[in-house]
Amino acid sequence: MNKQQNDDRLALEKLGYQQELLRRMGGFSNYAVSLSIICILAGGITSFHLAFCAAGGAGVVLGWPFMSLITLGFAATMGQLASAFPTAGGLYHWATILGGRGWGWITAWFNLMGLMTILAAINVGTFEFCWGAIGTLTEIRLPIEHLSYWQLGAVVVITSTQAALNHRNIHAVTFLTDLSGYLILVFSLALTISLLVYAPGYEWQRLITLTNYSGLPSEIDAVWPRNENLLWMFGLGLILPAYTITGYDASAHTSEETVDPGRAVPRSILRAVLVSSLFGWFMLIAIVLAIPNMDDAAHEGRNVVYWTISKVLPKPTAIVICIGIFFAQYICGLAAMTSTSRMMYAFARDGGLPASDWLKWVSKTSRTPVIAIWTVGGFSFLFTIFSPVYSTITTTSVIFLYISYLLPTYLGLRAYGKSWTAMGPWTLGGAYRPLSALCVVGGFAVIVIGVQPPNGIALWITLFTSLVLAAIWFFYSRRTFIGPPKTTCNITESV
Repeated sequence: MNKQQNDDRLALEKLGYQQELLRRMGGFSNYAVSLSIICILAGGITSFHLAFCAAGGAGVVLGWPFMSLITLGFAATMGQLASAFPTAGGLYHWATILGGRGWGWITAWFNLMGLMTILAAINVGTFEFCWGAIGTLTEIRLPIEHLSYWQLGAVVVITSTQAALNHRNIHAVTFLTDLSGYLILVFSLALTISLLVYAPGYEWQRLITLTNYSGLPSEIDAVWPRNENLLWMFGLGLILPAYTITGYDASAHTSEETVDPGRAVPRSILRAVLVSSLFGWFMLIAIVLAIPNMDDAAHEGRNVVYWTISKVLPKPTAIVICIGIFFAQYICGLAAMTSTSRMMYAFARDGGLPASDWLKWVSKTSRTPVIAIWTVGGFSFLFTIFSPVYSTITTTSVIFLYISYLLPTYLGLRAYGKSWTAMGPWTLGGAYRPLSALCVVGGFAVIVIGVQPPNGIALWITLFTSLVLAAIWFFYSRRTFIGPPKTTCNITESV
């Protein structure tokens, strides 16, 4: 153990925890975990239709940077919290320190459920991408009579192999997520350049033209129900960037496996969001410009990206790019599994979950939280059975995650300069409070957008979940849940 790793161990002990996980990630590996979960080749491709079929080309091209700015705000304020309190619990631990046990407990549950549902969304999206790409590019007539069974079988295989890798070989997982950091950028750039080279023409006005495509491709199978309010449709299209650029709290959840996390983690969070925002925007612009006919594309609905690729790119080029996209999406889920299992481990370590003694167990051989890994995989798969519809899974994950982002952001805003005076080595200084206030407003708006039809079920899932959690807390957990060892931020020096 070198000096820096020893300093990191002592800093963790200051927060009340022993070093159990293997601390071997450098700054790039920590950054690659968040970049892999964001994965513009996953959400940017599989959710493209949510913005395009809402408000056309401008719904995609203008909505992306608008939401990216909100996300960058969350990334920056999250970075300051991660620098001050670098633990695997991440948002849950911050909320507990800044607001108390109840705030931490509710944050933990929403963050954990958000991470598990986003893993479900990633893996369902990976299946839908492969299904759509194979059918469109090869012109093979795939059997749709038992599509739901094909989906369940594929998701079982994808999820179980991701869990097995996380269980057996964290070195391989780190290698793959590091590789994904390059793979995502290379293939997004390849897709961008290829589409621009082979585009039938450049109608630049479509990048800034709002077009109401709600109600398409058909009344029965519409991406969005018909709505004449174009501005509202633009707002609904923000689900594309809101879902895609999320999960960057993964860098915080792997803090205890990262060298010098007080500096490395906040930089990784901000860098992952910034790089994803820029590369994703250029890729989406290329897709919009390459579309042969905007109205025909809208009638393709969920298949708009596959249809565009098949119409524009030479088949060999399209196949190679789609294979690269598939691997990037698979590793996206692999990294999400890593992040979610660390969150579950950290919460169980403080007694916040049923069977916590099992879920917090770390294998002496692999140095990984084995039972937490397989539990995450199991619950993620079960959610795809409960709600197999991709758009519902994505919006539910967005809502749960943004609730868990909002709570520590609000608590940090309230505690900053009062009970919270000792910052970490990375800080925003005086910009923290106004930026946090803007994030609270922006995050609330995202949640409101996420529960609109046809995803109204997400509202009922959120309300039901909130009521159940409130009942559990008031009637049971507030008497039994102790919380993390360090439950106050009245400290005189940073960790």
